[in-house]
Amino acid sequence: MTNKEKTKATIVVRQVGSPLRRDARQSLYLKSLGLGKMNRTKELLDTPAVRGLITKVSHMVEVVE
Repeated sequence: MTNKEKTKATIVVRQVGSPLRRDARQSLYLKSLGLGKMNRTKELLDTPAVRGLITKVSHMVEVVE
């Protein structure tokens, strides 16, 4: 199987919490996910790195199905 034949799984993440009055690192995690404003949605590749970032800010984001 080549790389072109593999289907790349994606995950859709929506920001539901504000980074105000939180640790500065959490705001950076949101920016690295491509988020930053409320109710913004981003489709990302489903990789362990992205899953780790989602875990770090799980109280501010939700995975949309």
